Amino acid sequence: MKHKLLFLLAAAGIASASMTASAALPVRPQTRTMQPIKLNAPNLKRGESVMQALAKRQSIRSYDERSLSIQDLSDLVWAANGINRPESGKRTAPSAMNKQDVKVYVCTAGGNYLYNPKTQTLEPLTADDVRPAEAPVVLVLVTDTNENWAPLDAGIVSQNISLFCAGTGLGTYARGSMDKEKLKKALKLTGTQTVMLCHPVGYVK
Repeated sequence: MKHKLLFLLAAAGIASASMTASAALPVRPQTRTMQPIKLNAPNLKRGESVMQALAKRQSIRSYDERSLSIQDLSDLVWAANGINRPESGKRTAPSAMNKQDVKVYVCTAGGNYLYNPKTQTLEPLTADDVRPAEAPVVLVLVTDTNENWAPLDAGIVSQNISLFCAGTGLGTYARGSMDKEKLKKALKLTGTQTVMLCHPVGYVK
């Protein structure tokens, strides 16, 4: 089971704490079958205070080449829009009328995934590398609705990402320019689903 998990993480361009640098390299998409990746439970005791995170928040566009650890990725997506009240299913980010319309997609060198907050899992989509920026991981925020409050909901999730990164030593910035048609195809978006913005994320150089 351990070896299978390491393979899946390496294929996604995600490193576990025990992986060597060479083991963390992505596997060519045509040589593997994508599988769901079970994330760790979020570490609720990490990070600096909210005020310190606000003081350190800045746009960082240059990253180390290292893949994110599985714990960092687990904490990142949970902070973005995970479930913080299991009894009600409510999220770390509020949304208009609790529509929970913002979905978090994870784009890596090894493929693209949809974050499932109910199972704390990354669900595989396509094996193409469609990251719209140079970073180990790019989170793409997609809304399920075309209501006029959808950008506000996406902006709240974006701020969650920014504050988490500032408080834990990761680098990120909010980006609006990307090939949305290419992403729509790779992320298998349908209907009114709309790409709003993205967050490249990596370790600061």
